Amino acid sequence: MKTNFERCLAQVLGHEGGWADNPKDPGGATMKGVTLATFRAWKGSAATKAQLRAISDADLRAIYRRNYWDAVSGDDLPAGLDLLAFDAAVNSGPSRGAKWLQTALGVSADGKIGPATLAAAQKAHPEAVIDRAIAARVSFLRTARHKGTGALLWPTFGKGWTARVESVREEAIAMAKAPRIPVTDATTAPGQGWLATLLALLQSIFGGRK
Repeated sequence: MKTNFERCLAQVLGHEGGWADNPKDPGGATMKGVTLATFRAWKGSAATKAQLRAISDADLRAIYRRNYWDAVSGDDLPAGLDLLAFDAAVNSGPSRGAKWLQTALGVSADGKIGPATLAAAQKAHPEAVIDRAIAARVSFLRTARHKGTGALLWPTFGKGWTARVESVREEAIAMAKAPRIPVTDATTAPGQGWLATLLALLQSIFGGRK
């Protein structure tokens, strides 16, 4: 959902942490989930690790929105499924995040979320979709290998990945279950939407009486 980006970003950043430069991590140097390669694609090939460590909040939000949120059509997905696809996109790439959601929805898994995927997402039972997508994600993570050494990554990162996907599952389900609050007119003061509606109703009932 369009209004869920900040909430989903906070969830993702809670798992990504701060600075990391673990040689066993195929992503390499990373700050708050943004790899050096991603940062250089954003700022230019001359960008350094020191500049990555000092990444601004504005750059961080912009990178997450364009590279991951927009890549999985986060604005258009139902609540819960937006977090599901977004977090997977950050952790394993937008194409995989999209494919796991598409597989869970039973549509063609081409890695690009379009009208067919969005239509299926609106009609689907969110909890079942979340469970299926999480299962597909964990299955992939258990067999993922370092591109350079070929070593399995699960023994090193499995505990953290498990905690992450379980947290995403819980938050995604909670978001999907939450009642949708109607959006009131932008000119209506916060908290006054119900009052404006009531006054309009009373006016329609009694306004014409003399």
